[in-house]
Amino acid sequence: MQLYAGSSKQFIEDAFRGVIANKLSDAFFRAFRYTPPKSEVQSWQNSLRSMSWVLEKADLTDHGVVLEHQLPLTSKRLDCMVVGRDGQRQDQAVIVELKQWSDAGPSEAERCVTTFVGGRLRDVLHPSVQVGQYAQYMEDYRDVFTRGDVGLAACAYLHNLQFDPGDELYDERHAAYLERYPVFAGDQADELVSYLGGRLSEGMGEDVLQRVLASPFHPSKKLLAHTAKMVEGQTTFVLLDEQLVVFERVLAEARKAVTRPGKTVVLVQGGPGTGKSVVALHLVGRLAKEGFNAQHATGSKSFTGNVRSLVGDRAGNQFKYFNQYGFAAPDSVDVLVMDEAHRIRKTSATRFTRKEQQTGLPQIEELVLASKVSVFFIDDLQIVRPNEVGGSDLIRETAARLNADVIEFELDAQFRCGGSDGYVNWVDNTLQVRRTANVLWEGDDAFDFGIVDDVRELEAWVREKNAAGNTARLTAGFCWPWSKPESDGTLVADVQVGDWQMPWNAKSDAGRLAKGIPKAEVWATHPNGIDQVGCIYTAQGFEFDYVGVIFGTDLKWDAASGAWVADKKASFDTVVKRSKEQFLDLVKNTYRVLLTRGMKGCRVYFMDEATRDFVRSRMDVG
Repeated sequence: MQLYAGSSKQFIEDAFRGVIANKLSDAFFRAFRYTPPKSEVQSWQNSLRSMSWVLEKADLTDHGVVLEHQLPLTSKRLDCMVVGRDGQRQDQAVIVELKQWSDAGPSEAERCVTTFVGGRLRDVLHPSVQVGQYAQYMEDYRDVFTRGDVGLAACAYLHNLQFDPGDELYDERHAAYLERYPVFAGDQADELVSYLGGRLSEGMGEDVLQRVLASPFHPSKKLLAHTAKMVEGQTTFVLLDEQLVVFERVLAEARKAVTRPGKTVVLVQGGPGTGKSVVALHLVGRLAKEGFNAQHATGSKSFTGNVRSLVGDRAGNQFKYFNQYGFAAPDSVDVLVMDEAHRIRKTSATRFTRKEQQTGLPQIEELVLASKVSVFFIDDLQIVRPNEVGGSDLIRETAARLNADVIEFELDAQFRCGGSDGYVNWVDNTLQVRRTANVLWEGDDAFDFGIVDDVRELEAWVREKNAAGNTARLTAGFCWPWSKPESDGTLVADVQVGDWQMPWNAKSDAGRLAKGIPKAEVWATHPNGIDQVGCIYTAQGFEFDYVGVIFGTDLKWDAASGAWVADKKASFDTVVKRSKEQFLDLVKNTYRVLLTRGMKGCRVYFMDEATRDFVRSRMDVG
C-alpha cells in the first residue's frame, strides 16, 4: 500500500501547486478511514516541497515516484522512492528518507543519535541505519529487488540541516553506514542531485514503477538462509525425547502443507521450563533452512525484542508480534510458530485503534488464517493480564471453526529449576494454582531454593551469583509505581523496601537513557540488567541461572480462611487491577512465573511476615 504513486513530472507539479500534502491526506483517509495528524500533514508539505525541488533541478522528470509506501506486515512506511533507468538502461530505484531535523546529538546506544521528538529528547536510529534497514527489507521481500531485476540504493535528505563535518551525524562511528547510505544536508542539495542523477539518468520510470508495485511479496531464499544461520547460532540446546518428537512432527506437517489444501493447527502444551521456547526457535531455524516462510510471533515486546537483538536486524524481520497479522493475506505464511500463546489477546485492536483499522476478527483467527500451519506453544497457567485470552480450549475451538486439523503434544520434562519437577509442582500446590502431590518442599540437590529475611541479603545473593559468571536477576511483584526516566536519562528508584531501594528496568517507551542503562527488551541479557529490578512483563519468557524474587503485599496468605487473598490497593498494575473476578488468579500466576525463572536456584524475600511463615511451613529441608 502507498499513499501516492505516479510520474515525477506530476509529483513536481503537485508540490509546486501546494496540493501534494492534501493528496496524501485524502489517500490516508481512504486507506485508514481517519484524518492524519496535522503534524504529519505539515511534515509532508515541507519535506516533499524540498524533494520536488531536487528532482526538478536534477531534471528527473521522466521517472516514477512512490510516497509513503508501507512495508508489508509492518506499520513502517518509506517516505519516498524514485525509480527509472541508469546510463546502461538498467532499472533502478532509490529510497530517500526525508527528515525535518535541524540538529542531532550523540547517543550511548549503538547505531543511534539523539534528537528532539515527541516532546522530549530521544534515542533514534541514525538516518543512514534507518534507510539502510528499509532497503534491506525491500531486497529481502520484494521479488524485483531480490532477483536483481531492479537495482536498489538508499539515502537520507535532512533538508533543514546545515552540513557540519563535526556534527554527530557524520561521526566516524557511523562511517560504514554513511558510505553505503549517505546523508545529505539541506545545503548539499547539489550533491543529492548528483547522487540521484548518477543512478536514474535515463528516465523511463513509469514502466519501472509498475513492475515494482506489481512485484510479489515474500521472503527471499537468501533471507531464509540467513535467518536459519542466525537462529542456529542461538539455539545451542539439544532437543530431547518429546521435544524432538514435536520438532520432527511440525517439520513433517510443514512439508505436507505445501502440497495439500487445508490448515493444520499444532498445540504444544508445557509448564515452566519444559523447553517450549527452545523448540520454537529450533523450528524457525530449521524451517527457514529448508526454504519455508517460517515466522515466529509472540505477544511480548521484551521477548521478541531480545531475540531480534540476538539474531540481528535482518533475520529479526521474521520475528513479529501477534497483532501484526490482521491484514496479512490468507496462507501467506507457511508456518507460524507462536511462543507464549497464552498471551494472545481478544483482538489485535487497542483503545487507540480506530474502528476502520480493525478486522473485526479475534486475534487468534487472524493468526490461523494467515498461516498454512500454525504452531501454538502454551502454558494455560501463565496468563497474567485480563486481556490475555490464549488457552488450549480457545485454540481447539478456533481450529474447529476454521476446519483445521489439530495435532496435540505435551512437554513435561523439566529443563529449568534444576530439572526438578517437584519444585514446580510444589510452587503450584503452595500457591493453590493446582493440586499436586508435592505438598512439602523437601529440597533437591539440583535446585537451590531458600527464603531470606532481608531484602539486602536477596540483592547480595543475586549479585554474588552474577559475579561468579552465572546469569542472575532480581525480580518483584508489581507493587510499586513505574516512573519515566529523569531528564538526564537515569532511572527513578521506585522499588523501595524500608530504606532499601532500586529502580525497575527501563520502560519500553523510556526514550533516551543514560549511559549503561539497558533498554527494556534487552534487560534480561544485558550485563547491566543486574542493576535494575525486573517486573513480570520483562521477566516472563526468559530464564536465568538464578533468580531473586521480592514477594510483595499484593498477594498474602490468610490463615483464618486457609486461602490466598489479593489486595488491589497494594498493586500498581493498572490493567490487572481493572479485573474483578480474575485479579487473584492473575496475581498468583505472576508469582508462579517469577518463582520459576531460575535454572539453578531461587531466593525469595516476603514483605508480609504471615505469608513468609506460611511458605516456610511448607518446607521440610532440615
